[in-house]
Amino acid sequence: MTGPAFVMPATVPDGAQLWLVRHGETEWSRSGQHTGRTDIGLTDAGRAQAVAVGTVLHTALGGHRPYVMCSPLTRARDTAQLAGLVIDEFCDDLREWDYGTVEGQTAAQLRAVTPGWTVFRDGTPGGETVDEVGTRADRALELAAAHCADRPVVLVAHGHICRVIAARWIGLPAAAGAHLLLGTAAPSLLSAQYSVPVIDRWNIANPAG
Repeated sequence: MTGPAFVMPATVPDGAQLWLVRHGETEWSRSGQHTGRTDIGLTDAGRAQAVAVGTVLHTALGGHRPYVMCSPLTRARDTAQLAGLVIDEFCDDLREWDYGTVEGQTAAQLRAVTPGWTVFRDGTPGGETVDEVGTRADRALELAAAHCADRPVVLVAHGHICRVIAARWIGLPAAAGAHLLLGTAAPSLLSAQYSVPVIDRWNIANPAG
């Protein structure tokens, strides 16, 4: 993003817990197809991953009830519910990148036409720009940060938007999300130390594989 860095609100205390959870496996995530607004469900493996990530979060949160924000798309909603999370708020800004005309295509297919193509650098015809996704990420972070002083917060969303959220949290351009790989139903923890936003843990392996 070419605009100003995301500014962490002063109300976010050191040691705050802002968890990012990508949804579990779908048929398209398994095949590598870009899945933006297509409302696809979880595979059996994805459902197992969702249950497993719930166990990871329950242990990490020490039984504390988090504030849960979720993308309204089925794959995110089902992941949250199977993980045992009570959804407090559906947030449109947590929807996945709108991939426009490349929806459903794989990176290999796109690179056969445009060598070296990446969504973070080259964008998606008819879809969102990386800056537009970054603006959504900032809005979601502002909403989430408002709850961080009171209890842990969990955002259940999608691969690329979670990567952009993490980049924006630490003040990097949205395009820096390209450097943060994230597996299905692999939780990550954003926090703060000495009033500086940090990535505490990233892409924690899901016990179900």
